[in-house]
Formats: sequence, structure tokens, C-alpha cells
Amino acid sequence: MSVANPSPGTPATPSAQAAQVVATGKVRWRRFAILMIPAALVAAVLAGLTATGSIAASISVSGSAFEVTSAQLRGTGFEQFGSIVAQASGTQHPVAVSVIRNATLQSLCQSVAVGPFTLVLRAGGSTPVSADNLVVDADQLSGNATFTNIAIGQDAGTLTEVPGTTGASGGFGEQAATIVINNLRQHTWLTTAGTFTLPGLRLSFSRSGC
Repeated sequence: MSVANPSPGTPATPSAQAAQVVATGKVRWRRFAILMIPAALVAAVLAGLTATGSIAASISVSGSAFEVTSAQLRGTGFEQFGSIVAQASGTQHPVAVSVIRNATLQSLCQSVAVGPFTLVLRAGGSTPVSADNLVVDADQLSGNATFTNIAIGQDAGTLTEVPGTTGASGGFGEQAATIVINNLRQHTWLTTAGTFTLPGLRLSFSRSGC
């Protein structure tokens, strides 16, 4: 026995309305699940990445990432692993954390948008910039890189090239005895260092970045 569909001008019966709600609910919940399952998996991975490590998850980054360029970066003691940084608003950004025990950078340039202008910092002309325990949280990195004695895929919790600094136990990590990157360019959310020496420091505002 079939029930005829009500005409366009005829209100649906309570049973027909309930059927429509159930049918709509099924479709919406199915779409919701399709969208949210990957998001939940990503959130779980990101939470795991910050479970351990020397970079404090409590540091809030600004809402503006900055560009860093260098003609050449040279370092001894290199580690890299995944993590996240978060803004005070709670917005999270996945990053690759690069840690270098001792680093030098030729012709360093850092730029960040400040309203309609760009704040540009330059250093390291004839004398390179130097840093100890340099930690860079970046979501983009490019250049021509050379590593020595590199181990790729090592448990991030067992990295040893920079004493006292590791990623999340069980997470993906890599380390190398030395690193050289020519024509380095990074899109960076946070940089910290034990010491950071900037010879020939120049700071200015311009309409363009590095």
C-alpha cells in the first residue's frame, strides 16, 4: 500500500514530516562525518606532535608569519620534526621545526607585513649572522640543501644532534651532522635561539619584502 505525495499546496502530514527530517538528518550527518573525520585525524596528529619537545606549546605566535631569506645557511648539529604553533585565538598552524646547534647565515633578510608597509630587517654582510640553539618553526622552506651523516625517518623522540631537544616520541624525525642550504627561503611563524648575533643590523620600512 503506497501513500501519495502531498500536493505542493497541501501541508505534509506529521509522519511525512518526520520521514523528511530523518532523511535530511541522514544526509547531513553523513556529510558532516565525511568532513570531520579527516579534520579529527589531523587534530589528533597535531596534538601528538606537541606532546613532547623542548619548544613550549604555550608560546602564542602572532597572526602574521614572516619571510626569512639567506644567501647561505651553514650549521652543525641539525634536527627536524613536526609540531604546531598556536595563536592566542587558538588558531593552529602545522610546522616543521628545524633545530641547529650552531648556525651561520650570510646576508640574512627578514620581512613581515605591518599594515600597508613591510618591516625589513637585514644583517650579516661581510660578517655572517651567527646563532646557537637556533629553532625555526616554518611551514614552507626552499633552497639547495646538502646534509652529511643524515638519518631520515628516525623516531623524533630519539634525536641526539642537539642535546635537550627532541620531538614527539614515535613521531617522524630526521637529523644530520651538518647542513648547508644555499638560497634559503622560509615562511616562518616562530624563531628562537640561545644567542643570536646580528652584525650590521639594519631595520627599515618599505613597500616590498626581502
